[in-house]
Amino acid sequence: MSSSAPYYLKGSPLAVRFNSVIGWLARHGVSLAGTAEMSVRGRKSGRMQRIPVNPHTHDGERYLVSARGHSQWVRNMRAAGGGELRVGRKVRAFTAVELPDEEKLPILRGYLEKWGWEVNQYFQGVTARSSDEEIAAAAQDHPVFRITVRS
Repeated sequence: MSSSAPYYLKGSPLAVRFNSVIGWLARHGVSLAGTAEMSVRGRKSGRMQRIPVNPHTHDGERYLVSARGHSQWVRNMRAAGGGELRVGRKVRAFTAVELPDEEKLPILRGYLEKWGWEVNQYFQGVTARSSDEEIAAAAQDHPVFRITVRS
């Protein structure tokens, strides 16, 4: 086990601005290629924190992948165990379970196939065309949560 800090790539000012636009669009009912705005309770503040996400479906299950690594929303999700996804007026509460690294390979490959155009830069050279071994090696840097939408 490494003694270094977990992988996290902070967004550039342009990326932060882009994310705020994507979040605003989702909040107002416009989903680009399936994007949504996620709200998760802050582990320190207790306030709902919002961030645009790319929900991913694999074998009928829904997942959230943190392309940037062990971000604040990941830490909040670990503490909260769920949150809400919003597109316009449609708000869906969900619970979340983090996957162990050995279960992530097919989800990460599918995620990179769909969202690689947007997220490849955060995967340090790993793409949907990378070998199983390369994707598996990157798994520890990219938390994945299986989400279950409450009815």
